[in-house]
Amino acid sequence: MISDAEKLDVENAITKAENKTSAEIVAVIARASGGYYYVPYMWGALISLAVPWPLIHWTWMPVQTIYLIQLGVFAGLALVLNYPPLRFALVPRSVMKKRAHQRAMQQFVAQDIYTTAGHTGVLLFVSVAERYAEIVVDCEVHAHVPDEEWKGIIDGLTADIGRGQPAKALVEAIRRIGEHLAAHFPPSAAKENLLPNHLVMLDAE
Repeated sequence: MISDAEKLDVENAITKAENKTSAEIVAVIARASGGYYYVPYMWGALISLAVPWPLIHWTWMPVQTIYLIQLGVFAGLALVLNYPPLRFALVPRSVMKKRAHQRAMQQFVAQDIYTTAGHTGVLLFVSVAERYAEIVVDCEVHAHVPDEEWKGIIDGLTADIGRGQPAKALVEAIRRIGEHLAAHFPPSAAKENLLPNHLVMLDAE
């Protein structure tokens, strides 16, 4: 999704935005927020359960043969549906959204964003397989910036990613996040850069 050169552009955007505010920005991209490995077996089981009925009613096959066919259907579907594009396509959108949101919350803690001075940390989270993006903010930022502003940034981010411009999307989103933070949390002489500015890349869980 992001080349090394584009990753550097994103990191430079974070540094530039943080130079104008006392707040901290962390950007995380996850290849996927979940493996959903149960999905192929669930669908394989559901379909294979239906296999015996037409064979029992419309054929004279022995029960043992029908049972072997049922096992073959289950094994074949479980194998084929484990192909990642198919596996992810079978997961309900609501399940993927919930799992991606959970991982965003986990990263807010895992990246120590909640420990920032003044509680002014911001997480920009993107989960590729789920096609999900979210901005998670600490309490002080939430008190000053309405949720609608973050939604507007996410809408622009997802639109640019959909057009095949993920790096541009991240840089622009970080720039807009920085503008809001600079307006409410100007830089101070005592500010320390406690969180790294590098782009965090996560594999699928």
